[in-house]
Amino acid sequence: MNTLGYAILSVLGRKPCSGYQLASYLELLWPAKHSQIYPLLSKMEQNGLLVFEHVEQTGKPDKKIYSITEKGREALGTWVTTEEPGYPIIRDEFLIKMYSMWTTDENNAKKLIQDRISKLKLKVTLREKKIAKVENEQVETVSEHFGRYVLLHRSNLLDNEEISWCHWVLKLIENSNVIKLLLGIISAGAFNKIVQGVTFFSEL
Repeated sequence: MNTLGYAILSVLGRKPCSGYQLASYLELLWPAKHSQIYPLLSKMEQNGLLVFEHVEQTGKPDKKIYSITEKGREALGTWVTTEEPGYPIIRDEFLIKMYSMWTTDENNAKKLIQDRISKLKLKVTLREKKIAKVENEQVETVSEHFGRYVLLHRSNLLDNEEISWCHWVLKLIENSNVIKLLLGIISAGAFNKIVQGVTFFSEL
């Protein structure tokens, strides 16, 4: 079974939920699309790792509520204690665009970063509400909610750190002609003026 399967077992170990809910909960652990989740749920059910309850709904399609089995708990526990985690791989389009800022102008570069800050701040705010909700449940280290609680805090720490980094980059762009030079944005004529200015001050 792949890592997504164990992530699914981890979520279902906390509480039963539908495939649609799983996609939302997995964002914190191992983001996946519905097209990846549903086929794996079917396979895991066939292997006895989880079961589902068919729930009829009025005015909308029926749904399946999945829950972990004892076999699923054993498989998850064995994986947690015996499998060494792989090195994390980060795929983020924003990082590629940051790396390629030299292809655009200053305004577009700043907008890219400002948009990132806005999205990160929204994520942090939403997580803070989730953290407060978990704290109200008086989380203990032996609770099934503890892992989610510490991961929510970790995500907010990382996002807040990236927000600080984004502000640092904005300051570099706004305040430094040298950065503009490195990005290839200023002209050769402007470069000569900078060199002449440096030479002038060095002769004083």
